[in-house]
Amino acid sequence: MMSRQAYLCSLGSLYLSLLFVFLLMDVYARPANNSALKEKPADNKDENEILPPDHLNGVKMEMDGHLNKEFHQEVFLGKEMEEFEEDSEPRKNRKKLMVIFSKVDINNDKKISAKEMQRWVIEKTDEHFQEAVEENKMHFRAVDPDGDGHVSWDEYKIKFLASKGFNEKEVAEKIRNNEELKIDEETQEVLDNLKDRWYQADNPPPDLLLNEEEFLSFLHPEHSRGMLKFMVKEIIRDLDQDGDKKLTLSEFISLPVGTVENQQAQDIDDDWVKDRRKEFEELIDANHDGIVTMEELEEYMDPRNEYNALNEAKQMIAVADENQNHHLELEEILKYSEYFTGSKLMDYARNVHEEF
Repeated sequence: MMSRQAYLCSLGSLYLSLLFVFLLMDVYARPANNSALKEKPADNKDENEILPPDHLNGVKMEMDGHLNKEFHQEVFLGKEMEEFEEDSEPRKNRKKLMVIFSKVDINNDKKISAKEMQRWVIEKTDEHFQEAVEENKMHFRAVDPDGDGHVSWDEYKIKFLASKGFNEKEVAEKIRNNEELKIDEETQEVLDNLKDRWYQADNPPPDLLLNEEEFLSFLHPEHSRGMLKFMVKEIIRDLDQDGDKKLTLSEFISLPVGTVENQQAQDIDDDWVKDRRKEFEELIDANHDGIVTMEELEEYMDPRNEYNALNEAKQMIAVADENQNHHLELEEILKYSEYFTGSKLMDYARNVHEEF
């Protein structure tokens, strides 16, 4: 029979779990993360094509303010990231990693410098950008029914509601006749937020029509300086607790982490806070005054910032630089493969010599 103390602990854990779920629902209700919507039976496959993605490859911070946990792997592996899977054969992954090492090591001195890693990070970031551009061409055609090279807000709204299970013809007719649409509160909130983004992506002179380039900015704000500013404003809005449009360290690390039910979960939470603190103090807060301004956050978020790429290169080297020579040797990258690829390679020391 469960003791009173165990029962109370159980209730406490349940309460924390529910609280965490509700907090996540609040975050995900925003346009960048709309998984909290009540899904209706959908017969349209375009939903993932017409909604801004909740994850931007090669960008250090998600649009909801969370750090991108896969960032290091994205800017080290590029398109090859999907090839490194947990169930992949370690020997094959070693060979792939060795090939990447040789590509980064331009001068073939068997070690990677910060400058070489910086060049590689920039190259992989550009690769992600080009991939987004190519995907955008397909996505734009999906929401441009008349093929005139422009998409109106109403055209997009019709496609969006159709992707959520609404009857496309009925919605189009009601919008054409300026009739009221019966939309649930959550869907309407997402639509309102999306319309704000639509306005921001609509370059001067504003006409509420997006061409292919503007639609790219709508889906991928990292491609546009103006949209990058808008994304920063959204993040500040989500994290800024006192309304001064700046972030303190305590505000930056205040996002819900997880439900602490055991020591393992506590360790995960502690690691999360440690990572956020280090990111804030060493990389985002450029003048180290304990406050992050919109300008500082914008520079940090800009994936095309070469200074950030160099900082990232140095950080990646520092993680695995066991001999402290400020370079990376192949053995070091293989040993810390999980950091660079997400795949843990066993018996790296023995096998690396076999590969040679």
